[in-house]
Amino acid sequence: MAPAYAVPRMLERAGLKLQDFDYYEIHEAFASQVLSTLKAWEDPKFCKERLGLDAPLGSIDRAKLNVKGSSLAAGHPFAATGGRIIATAAKLINQKGSGRVLVSICAAGGQGVTAIIEK
Repeated sequence: MAPAYAVPRMLERAGLKLQDFDYYEIHEAFASQVLSTLKAWEDPKFCKERLGLDAPLGSIDRAKLNVKGSSLAAGHPFAATGGRIIATAAKLINQKGSGRVLVSICAAGGQGVTAIIEK
């Protein structure tokens, strides 16, 4: 669930909304991880009580989520997952010619790493 907390902070710092992205690369070590994160961003109670937001972050277009397959589909070698996700994001916007990708990676110990990749 760490990305559920990390992404809103990143968006606030960048002055962006959750819907301001062409693609979303969310690390899926377990299917439930992505599903619970997406649900949290849509839940008014979670966003208010846990994130201190006045409203939910909202939902994302699922057709833009992990479009080349997730960690479950591509594999999840612990030391290489972050690099694979960043490379996938960069390749997506390079093929498109321009764009913005939200990257969210969870790690052992409850860590959440986020990034915005733009071209």
